[in-house]
Amino acid sequence: MVVTKKQSPEAAKAAGKTPEFKKSGRARNYDLGNGVLRFSRAKMFHKKALYKFVGKKVAAAKKTVQPRVVEKKIGGDKNGGKRFVLVNQRRKAYPTIDNIRVAPSKKTFSQHKRSIRSTLTPGTVLILLAGAHKGKRVVLLKQLNSGLLMVTGPFQINGCPLRRISQRYVIGTQTKIDVSGVKIPENLDDEYFRRQNLKKLRKKGEGDIFKSKRPTYKVSDDKKQQQKDMDKQVFEAIRKHPDRKVLLAYLSAMWGLRSSQFPHRLQF
Repeated sequence: MVVTKKQSPEAAKAAGKTPEFKKSGRARNYDLGNGVLRFSRAKMFHKKALYKFVGKKVAAAKKTVQPRVVEKKIGGDKNGGKRFVLVNQRRKAYPTIDNIRVAPSKKTFSQHKRSIRSTLTPGTVLILLAGAHKGKRVVLLKQLNSGLLMVTGPFQINGCPLRRISQRYVIGTQTKIDVSGVKIPENLDDEYFRRQNLKKLRKKGEGDIFKSKRPTYKVSDDKKQQQKDMDKQVFEAIRKHPDRKVLLAYLSAMWGLRSSQFPHRLQF
């Protein structure tokens, strides 16, 4: 067995041969962003020379059909001399009970693997794209066990409290704050952000038994104090930033697209 090695382009030119080039793995008509392709459909029609095949029909290749039975000769005067036998013999025995199929074990949501984008690290300034606070810039604190991100405004700057949001609805910017000194309490988890069931808290009024007061959600004093403690630590981290004045104005300003601005062309 002879193993041949590919020559380099310089060696191939010296020997008078055409050099071999490796094809790149990138497609010719790749996506520029936001679903916009590099070439249009009409342009690719000419690049692929599809006009040469318009109106041409290729006859379908006939597939060879294998016979199900074959003829076999049988000796003996009373046996008929021939017999038709199946090519693929049937099974001689069948089980009376079907085998039990073991279904693959389904992992619950709590056992799913959590992943996060490489650009979303603690201290990154994010832009919210959904929810009541969309358009605001917030500071990422950590990722919760459910995979959601815990962010804060801080509340004193732009009115965004401690919240959790999916990473699908945020844009990660290049602005980062050193939050290594911020201590996050252990009780700030998914259970902390769980909604209250207000139907269970509904009580009947004293005047009329048929009328019931509809309770409204109110933030507890403990959560207000915890918000102040977290904002105080984040403020100290912002003050240590070399451009703290610009950073405070950056966090307080709302984000939005103007005329002739496209998100896939912006650099955050």
